[in-house]
Amino acid sequence: MGSIPITRSRYLRALDLSDCIIVGAGAIGLLSALALRQRGATVTVIDRQQAGREASWAGGGILCPLYPWRYADAINHLATWSADRYRPLCSQLSEQTGIDPQWRGCGLLILDPPDADTVNHWAGKFRQPVEHLDPSDRFPSLPSGDAVWLPTVGQLRNPRLLQSLQAAAREAGIRIEEHRAVSELLIEGDRIRGVRSSDGEYQSDRVVVAAGAWSAALLPGLRADAIEPVRGQMLRLQTAVNTVPTILMDQGVYLIPRADGGVVVGSTVEHVGFDRRTTESARESLLAAAIRIWPPLGDAPLTHHWAGLRPGSDTGIPSIGAHPHIEGLYLSIGHYRNGLVMGPASAELLANLMCDETPIVNPMPYAPMLRITSR
Repeated sequence: MGSIPITRSRYLRALDLSDCIIVGAGAIGLLSALALRQRGATVTVIDRQQAGREASWAGGGILCPLYPWRYADAINHLATWSADRYRPLCSQLSEQTGIDPQWRGCGLLILDPPDADTVNHWAGKFRQPVEHLDPSDRFPSLPSGDAVWLPTVGQLRNPRLLQSLQAAAREAGIRIEEHRAVSELLIEGDRIRGVRSSDGEYQSDRVVVAAGAWSAALLPGLRADAIEPVRGQMLRLQTAVNTVPTILMDQGVYLIPRADGGVVVGSTVEHVGFDRRTTESARESLLAAAIRIWPPLGDAPLTHHWAGLRPGSDTGIPSIGAHPHIEGLYLSIGHYRNGLVMGPASAELLANLMCDETPIVNPMPYAPMLRITSR
């Protein structure tokens, strides 16, 4: 099935139906809605709860895959494309909406790097600056050893990004329907006709499923192991401003310093189904790791402890593009831990494919047919 340009018949225009329905109002859904609206499409976004309150809200906001050399090229291509555009995007959103996502280019110091050749190969391939150093030379509070410094890595306050994206979307005329759980895709023969939600039917001959960990229940033919919820628990400590000088990463735990002196600590990786509860064991484990990495945090009060459900996938490579058997149905799912990291590129690639444009990257690694087995 080929791509479908964003056009509407006179009949659709007369009924004032949306060119496209997007199921899911997280970062992927909202960025995709804006990308399609910029191309002239009318868009309705539907979410099962308050917009932007799942994985996009719960994450840390580091704009780089953690240990990026461990990831497939397909992930790094989207991540680096997005990273180059986040700073101007955040500036534009702040100016347009008055909500500042608080992008900061504070860099990332990884205290448990692999061999230098592995890092250098990744850095050369994706044109990323990197420095190998003894961390105590740069930050005297850290012990001597081997570390990798990625000076251009940025971060943002993801709840504020989601708020600004919602404001920008509404200003652009995008309809956002919250607390409307989509229970079913409306399919006639081999074509999509809309969705059924808790308050009735929404009709459109283009539907994008971008519902994060909840996507699997909606998609015909999706492999049983393609998408699953993966819980991540996080902490926030309060310190004086600049107590932690940069993003620090060691043994899978990261510390993210916020501009107001907060330090975000993350995160767990737990396969517990759709259980968003926090646990004492995770709190103790993350707090101990944070103090081990940066001992002055031992005196910092704990102010928040929360959890979110990532859309876990087998490879971490998202599925972006047309459903191979149902015309008009599109997917943007399976971003796992890197939805925010890959968000702008994922949205642009989806819009490219839906509008018959030259794609920003080779779309084949993201083809939904790789995870869909049947009609």
